[in-house]
Amino acid sequence: MGLAKGKEMLEDLIEKAGGCAVVDGGLATQIESHGASINDPLWSALCLIKDPDLIKRVHLEYLEAGADILVTSSYQATIPGFMSRGLSREEGEFLLQKSVKLAIEARDKFWDKTKSIPGHSYNRALVAASIGSYGAYLADGSEYSGTYGPDVSLDKLKDFHRRRLQVLVEAGPDLLAFETIPNKLETKACVELLEEENVQIPSWICFSSVDGENAPSGESFKECLEAINRSNKVNVVGINCAPPHFIEILICKLRELTQKAIVVYPNSGEIWDGRRKKWLPSKCFNDDKFECFTTRWRDAGAKLIGGCCRTTPSTIRAISKVLKG
Repeated sequence: MGLAKGKEMLEDLIEKAGGCAVVDGGLATQIESHGASINDPLWSALCLIKDPDLIKRVHLEYLEAGADILVTSSYQATIPGFMSRGLSREEGEFLLQKSVKLAIEARDKFWDKTKSIPGHSYNRALVAASIGSYGAYLADGSEYSGTYGPDVSLDKLKDFHRRRLQVLVEAGPDLLAFETIPNKLETKACVELLEEENVQIPSWICFSSVDGENAPSGESFKECLEAINRSNKVNVVGINCAPPHFIEILICKLRELTQKAIVVYPNSGEIWDGRRKKWLPSKCFNDDKFECFTTRWRDAGAKLIGGCCRTTPSTIRAISKVLKG
């Protein structure tokens, strides 16, 4: 496709969406709502093995709700993770490719059905291949602390991500979505990898934040964005899976630090205990609050808005209602 063409496609989508496009919501949350058990180190990627049709069903539900961008089920899908379940390297790579193909198939099916309906408000969605952080693979909550230990070097992180990135790009998504990156080191690894592999589709890099001010590691976003701002391979930067009450101030902070477009897709405000593998009770946003705050996030400068953990198609419908009228 070429990087310039891909960037133009993303910009066109944002323009067609009225200046702010809709990202989908929590994949795992919706999978669980259909009765699937994914309390597993592979998390939602377990469905790539056990029930891929359910993943496609959830993608379709988010498209119906108004999503302009589908994020694939590969966040916690890694070749080492699949191999730890007894699968071969080739089988792991096949499942990574499948995560992209399921999203593309859902997008194409929905668009074929919708495009000829007079007066519809949908856009032909783009597919973003999710690349979760190293901490997501560890499944110990370290994507929310950025603490990987002294043995994790820049080269180790690049080696960890490289083959997954190659396989996902080969599967033909419209863009890449690096998610819940918790520190400067992994940010640099992602940026260098995009350069080394000469990736020719747009990418975004998203951080989380546990204090509403810094990356989970405690490093400033100014530090973390240094490598991103020097790269023409990263087109969008943002925040995912952070509490929604942090989002407005984080958008303002990012606008001061970068000229790149901003994407935000917060969780519901509940807190995930990575060690005990459970959600902790906390103040959270319902769909009405998402509807209210979407306007503020857009006005603060976000160009893409969606939801992460514990958000649903109902949440995305509320966001879409605001952005598309």
